[in-house]
Amino acid sequence: MTTETPAAESGAAPVAFVVDDDEAVRDALALHLDLAGLAVRCCASAAEFLEAASPDQPGCAILDIRMPGMDGLDLQQEMIRRGLTLPVIVITGHGDVTAAVRAFRAGAVDFLQKPFDEDLLIERVQEAFERDRAARRADGETGEIRRRLALLSPRELEVMEMVAQGLPNKTIAHRLAIGIRTVETHRARVLEKMEARNAPELALMRMKLGERLD
Repeated sequence: MTTETPAAESGAAPVAFVVDDDEAVRDALALHLDLAGLAVRCCASAAEFLEAASPDQPGCAILDIRMPGMDGLDLQQEMIRRGLTLPVIVITGHGDVTAAVRAFRAGAVDFLQKPFDEDLLIERVQEAFERDRAARRADGETGEIRRRLALLSPRELEVMEMVAQGLPNKTIAHRLAIGIRTVETHRARVLEKMEARNAPELALMRMKLGERLD
């Protein structure tokens, strides 16, 4: 059965999902985190976690690597498949280094070895919360940039790419075989639609998008 501390019920705060088949471990983790004022939700299996979690819920997931059925490593892969981007902290037993390495390669951000230190646990969870918060903030910014990008015409997209590269109007006009005045018009419209004050700000937006646009 999935258990939850009162702090997690509002949905506003980040939640530390504790996924472990050992009830004593779940209770100990939940107690430490709850006393630190952190919202906690405990799940006894990977299936319970997948039923409880959603892409919109911020926080982190604390996964035991060794669980019956779907273990922590398999759960990591399933989280990726379902678009659950919560930072993952894995719990390992003594000498379980190989499994921990595999978890890191799959995207885990940290690991705790049993028996774990209470202060270290809280510190790692708070770091994971901040990592998730920063990632969601960045995703929100990227989504807004893409919304603005959709307002550009194909020609404006071409001009934007070149302006973001720092090319002068004369070079852009030559490459596109259009007049400089036309480039200036397109450039002004791009800045307006992208809500960029200048070319450097436009270049920063373009950098945040990463991949090519075509």
